[in-house]
Amino acid sequence: MSSIEKPPIRPPGWWKYPLVWLVMGLPAAVVVASLASAWLAVHTTDSVVDEDYYQKGVDINRALAARTLVPAETGRNHAVTPAGVLPARRP
Repeated sequence: MSSIEKPPIRPPGWWKYPLVWLVMGLPAAVVVASLASAWLAVHTTDSVVDEDYYQKGVDINRALAARTLVPAETGRNHAVTPAGVLPARRP
């Protein structure tokens, strides 16, 4: 008896496997991101920190705290204002 031999099945090319793209693509993406970060570090200037940065932060916090007290102070001042000083009501 003779049997007809089938030609061997060729496996698909390596580029047709998604895992290969994942294995090569992730490190390639990291290399591109690191090159972009290096370019940004070299070509952009660092901002100078003021010597009194702490005092400026304290001043900002004071301004914000004062702004949050405005409604309470307005209500308090309105409650103690004499009736003759109040503006006339509009119809």
